[in-house]
Amino acid sequence: MSKPLVQRRVATRYLALGAGLVALLAVLLASLAIGSRPVPPEVVVQALLGHDVSAGDRRAVVELRVPRTVIGCAVGIALGVAGALIQAVTRNPLADPGILGVTAGSSFFVAIGVVGFGLSSPDQYVWFALAGALVATVAVALVGGSRGGSVDPVRLTLAGVALTAVLAGIVSGLRIADPRTFNALLAWETGSLVDRGWQVAGPVLPFMAVGLGTALLLGGSLNALALGDDVATTLGSTVWATRAAAVLAVTLLAGGATAIVGPVSFIGLMVPHVARWIGGPDQRWIIGLTVLLAPVLLLTADVLARVVLWPGEMPVGIVTAFVGAPVLVALVRRRKAFAL
Repeated sequence: MSKPLVQRRVATRYLALGAGLVALLAVLLASLAIGSRPVPPEVVVQALLGHDVSAGDRRAVVELRVPRTVIGCAVGIALGVAGALIQAVTRNPLADPGILGVTAGSSFFVAIGVVGFGLSSPDQYVWFALAGALVATVAVALVGGSRGGSVDPVRLTLAGVALTAVLAGIVSGLRIADPRTFNALLAWETGSLVDRGWQVAGPVLPFMAVGLGTALLLGGSLNALALGDDVATTLGSTVWATRAAAVLAVTLLAGGATAIVGPVSFIGLMVPHVARWIGGPDQRWIIGLTVLLAPVLLLTADVLARVVLWPGEMPVGIVTAFVGAPVLVALVRRRKAFAL
């Protein structure tokens, strides 16, 4: 690559970082201000600083929207980075966290909790969802492993798709057999930030933090992996360890996010494409830009979810599908396909 092109790419990256920070700050303020009880931005700032505001505004901002916004940021980052990792590991530009059976495993275990243990609220079945994600991912990794003990990308993808189909079929059968019991899962299965306070997210956030830290440390190794297993080994990278660590990070990130809010589509699929388009193939920049852009998309979808059916609201998972699908189609049409 010529020097002018390198300089242009570097300038684009830093410009994107600046624009992303501005967008994130704007959507954070919007998330705190917009809802069934609109709060002016200046009152939001006063409430956050502890100044004298009405009890209703203080409760809306500090007690309800601050936890929701923080959790939305964490979930957006987790889903976006998980998508970037799984696309790099499987070398599949259409991969998202669900390809490892994360969503299906969570749904299956939550269904077991509802049917077998009578669970009915998010703070009760969040641990079932996280355990399901872990068990499903381990099962996919074992089935998708090659004879030498390493993780094969093609087998990993096929194993994930197969397990997802099987578990989804079982959950559908359970739902048909006892539809009244499964009414408790409707909001979770569509992906929602409603009633997701600290009591639901608090126990899971440390797992997600470990997953994010692992992902940030894997950038250089994933760059070597993109050159091929033989080249990566020559460069001193342990291929199987890189893939195993990436799968673990995806499990913690996507499993934790799914446990908190339920399945949310397109974040992990689309945002890494945008980051790759802006920052190029360097996985360190892809992961870094994804950390910034993914919460912007999820919080924007959450704000839209509050106003579309005002004074009620729509599940954020539905909005991300409506927002993400046309944007992803536009990106694919513009670039055809993105090299991994």
